[in-house]
Amino acid sequence: MSELLKINVNNHIEKKGNLSYLSWAWAWAEVLKIDPKAKWVAHEWNDRPAMFLPDGTAMVKVSVTINDDTKTCVLPVMNNRNQAIQNPDAFAVNTATMRCMAKAIAMFGLGLYIYAGEDLPEGASPQVDPELVALISGTKSIDSLTSLFKRLDKTQRMTHIDAFTARKKELTGPEAA
Repeated sequence: MSELLKINVNNHIEKKGNLSYLSWAWAWAEVLKIDPKAKWVAHEWNDRPAMFLPDGTAMVKVSVTINDDTKTCVLPVMNNRNQAIQNPDAFAVNTATMRCMAKAIAMFGLGLYIYAGEDLPEGASPQVDPELVALISGTKSIDSLTSLFKRLDKTQRMTHIDAFTARKKELTGPEAA
C-alpha cells in the first residue's frame, strides 16, 4: 500500500476562497520522508516555463518521481477562483507550477481525496469521509474491497472512487502477487 495514501492530511488542508489545497512544501516534506531521493521537474516548452495557448491562457506540466515511479500532471494557470488567467505573469505561472507539483504528489496518494470533487460542477462539494478512506486503504483483499464498495450508496462511491481505484491497483498489481 502506498505510504502516502495512509497519511491523514486533514490537519494540513489550507483554504483559499472556497478551494482546499495542501501546501506544496508540506507535501514535498512528506514525500522526502518516504523517499529521500525523490525528485520533481517542471517541464518547459521552447525554453518557457508554461505552454501558452492561442487564447492567451497557459498550462504547466510537472513530473514527480518517488521510488523510481513517475507521475505527471498538467494544470492551467488559474486565479484563486479556479479560472484560467489570460496572459499570466511569472508569479501566476510559478504558483500554478507548485500547485501542479502538489497535484502530482496526490497521484501517489497524499491527499488524493481532496481532488475527488475537482470535476464536479461549481458549488458542489463532495463530503469525503477520512474514516472511509482509512477503511478502503485497510482492506486486505479484492473481495473485501468489493464488499465495502457495494455497501455504499452512489454518492459515496463516486466521492471515494479515487481511493477505491488506488487500493484496487495495489491489491492486484505486480507487488501483490
